[in-house]
Amino acid sequence: MTRKRETSVILTKEDLITQFRTCGLAEGQTICVHTSLSSLGFVVGGAETFIQALLDIVGGEGTVLMPSQTWKNLDPSTGVHGDVPQAWWQIIRENWPAYVKEVTPSVGMGIVAETFRKWPGARRSDHPARSFAAVGHYAEYLTQEHDLSNIFGENSPIDKLNKLDGYVLLVGVGYNKNTSLHLAETRANFHSKRFMDESSAIFREGKREWVTYTTQAVDDADFVTLGNAYDLENDVKIHKVGNASVRFMKQRPLVDWAVSWMEMNRG
Repeated sequence: MTRKRETSVILTKEDLITQFRTCGLAEGQTICVHTSLSSLGFVVGGAETFIQALLDIVGGEGTVLMPSQTWKNLDPSTGVHGDVPQAWWQIIRENWPAYVKEVTPSVGMGIVAETFRKWPGARRSDHPARSFAAVGHYAEYLTQEHDLSNIFGENSPIDKLNKLDGYVLLVGVGYNKNTSLHLAETRANFHSKRFMDESSAIFREGKREWVTYTTQAVDDADFVTLGNAYDLENDVKIHKVGNASVRFMKQRPLVDWAVSWMEMNRG
C-alpha cells in the first residue's frame, strides 16, 4: 500500500471560499489572479471549482481578471517557438493563425487561465500576444481598447486595474508571475529601459495581416528579488490555502513601491 503524503489535502469549493476569505478576499473587489492549481492540493472539480469559488466571493459587483497571453503569436526570431530552423521563420510568419479572442488558446498560463477565458460572460482583450480575460462588473472596461504598443502601460488592462484600486492574488506562484510589476516597469525611469519591435498575426477588416508594432521590452529577471524586498519592508503576510502559499495585496502600493525600487536598483 502506498502511504499518503502528510501534506496531501482535498479542497471543495466551500473550503476554498472559506480559506480565501481568510486571506482578505471579499465581495465587490476587483482582483488580478495568478495561480498554480496543483499547488493547492486536490481541488474537487479542478479549475472550474477554483474559478467559481473566486466569483462567488467577489459577487455581482466584483471582477476577476487573469492574463490569457498568446505569446507564440510573436516573430519566430525571438525564440518563442523554440529552436526551429531559421528556414522556417518566414513560413511561420506567413501562416501563423491570426489572433481571435474567442478562439485562440492561451499559452503557458495554466489550466485555470485557459478555462477562465472561455467562462460564460468572459471578456478578453484584443492584444494578439498579451491579452487578459475578465469576468464580472468591470470586465468590459478592463479588456477594451488594449493597444498593440501599450501592453502593460497606460490604459492596458493592468493599468485599468490600478485605476480601480484593485488587488493582486498570487496562489502558489511568486512575484516572477506578477504582471502588475510590468506596469511599474512602464512608469519607472531607469537607464536600461528599451523599446523593441514585435510582430503578430491579426485580423484587420476581415483579412489576416502580419503587423509590426513597437513596445517596451519587459524584463522580469529581478522580480523575485524585488518581491522579497517588498515582502520584508511591508510585512506582507503569506497565507495558506490548502498546500499553497498565497499573497493577497492591494495593487497600487505595490506598483508605487516597485517604481521607486526599479529607479534605485536598475541600471
